[in-house]
Amino acid sequence: MHNAWVRYTCGRLESRYRYSKDIVYNNFPWPEAPTDAQKKKIETAAQGILDARAQFPDASLADLYDPLTMPPALLKAHQQLDTAVDGAYLANGGRKSFKNDAERVAFLFELYQKYTSLLPAISPKSKQRRQKAIAP
Repeated sequence: MHNAWVRYTCGRLESRYRYSKDIVYNNFPWPEAPTDAQKKKIETAAQGILDARAQFPDASLADLYDPLTMPPALLKAHQQLDTAVDGAYLANGGRKSFKNDAERVAFLFELYQKYTSLLPAISPKSKQRRQKAIAP
């Protein structure tokens, strides 16, 4: 979730992200009140990433996160963390899994609007066809 948010909201300096606490971090919509079970699942999955990295003590982060050579154990650990984080957003209207980052960012912006709006969010009304009045 956060990486999708970063890719959309961060500025760039050359090809590098320009991460800002004021624009990116402070505005990231965290899930409201995840359960203890959800928190534990996230913590366990995060530890799984650290454990997967530890299997390759001589590899740099650049080596580990090269998209062409990323170790399968590390990729799987990240996928498990993504699933756990997605689950924490369920109570906020999120999905158990998102098809892509565009869906994640759209959901996060809806959540951001909900958190920051002084007025209730407007639900899109279903379009109903008006019947033409028949003249007598």
